Amino acid sequence: MRTGGSTKGTTVVWGDFGLRMRDHDRRIAAKQLQIAADAIKMRLRGQRYRLYTRVCANIGVYTSGNEVRMGKGKGSFDYWAARVAVSRVLFELKGDLHEQIVRDAFRLAGNKLPGLYEFVRKGDPPVMGITKVEAGTTLEEMQRPKLKLPMDVTAGRIPATTPP
Repeated sequence: MRTGGSTKGTTVVWGDFGLRMRDHDRRIAAKQLQIAADAIKMRLRGQRYRLYTRVCANIGVYTSGNEVRMGKGKGSFDYWAARVAVSRVLFELKGDLHEQIVRDAFRLAGNKLPGLYEFVRKGDPPVMGITKVEAGTTLEEMQRPKLKLPMDVTAGRIPATTPP
């Protein structure tokens, strides 16, 4: 089973609460990130807080028009995007805010973004792939097969090539 192998960027570092991607990796446009940040700011209007954006849209996306023949170059620039890995924290929030208000703000932001998202707190365990790395769990345990079958059980399932 592939686990991903990295826990980088899966925990809250600067803030108290965070919004983490829950499903597979995807490309998110800079405009979508800005709309999500604006949704958080609208919900928390009048409060004292600091919003940290943990991803940067630094990949240019180039497209050609519809019904254009192959070849003739790369195409024209369309928009900026960010590649967001699975279980990556997108936004962090720091401030003296009630947790339910922050949950609601992150829920609104998650609805504006493609994919599934979850609410995390500072101190929550890191995630490798989609598996939470709890205390006592090691990388070797996560990468080994879940179930070891004895050889005779495995060989018993293989059909015989010649009838007995």
